[in-house]
Amino acid sequence: MKSGKPTEVVVLGMIHSGHLESELYGLEQLEAILRAARPDLVLTEIPPDRFEAAAAEFAATGTITEPRVRAFPEYVDVLFPLQAELGFEIVPCAAWTREMADDRRAKLSELEVTQPRETAETDAGFASIEAEHQAAGMLDDPRTIHTDGYDEIVKIGTGPYDRHFNDALGLGGWSNINDAHWALCAAALDRVRGRGMRVAITFGAWHKGRLRAALAERTDCVELDANAIVREALGPGR
Repeated sequence: MKSGKPTEVVVLGMIHSGHLESELYGLEQLEAILRAARPDLVLTEIPPDRFEAAAAEFAATGTITEPRVRAFPEYVDVLFPLQAELGFEIVPCAAWTREMADDRRAKLSELEVTQPRETAETDAGFASIEAEHQAAGMLDDPRTIHTDGYDEIVKIGTGPYDRHFNDALGLGGWSNINDAHWALCAAALDRVRGRGMRVAITFGAWHKGRLRAALAERTDCVELDANAIVREALGPGR
């Protein structure tokens, strides 16, 4: 490890619109978890090209209408208001672009016709993730979302999608987009290397395992136990 203090990092999985409905992982619970995490920086699933306009809009009006950011209630209703109070830095680290998403959607439609067997395997893999998460009580409980078991179910279930279609989907493929997300997160971590800062990474929960695996390769960072932080904030639960 290079000289300096290690960066403490906690990877928190978001459920996006699910935060609006969940009694276990609603916006109130998410706010409590972020307060318990006490981050200096939050690396978010917001594209850099959308962040500046959204931040300026929130600063001026206290709300956000920028469509890509507005779609994520964890940022509009929790993260930006908390930043105003607690003063941490928000860093946009999502590699998605609108063009990439449109291209991926079109290619998947083509693949349904040209590769129906692989498409069926991919759909079955996705369905298995939801079914296994539901059976294990992992759909919207942050105490079970933030476990190795959750990440392993996602890894297995996304396997067919990744094997069959990553290359065909180009930048929007599963491995490709996760690698691109991580590259932006890694650049942010490089910037604070050796300063002993605390960083929260907030991406959709399916991305969490891939981000954690990449984080484990860094010698300048120490991963914090997200489940311990969740339980500190919310209690042991059921």
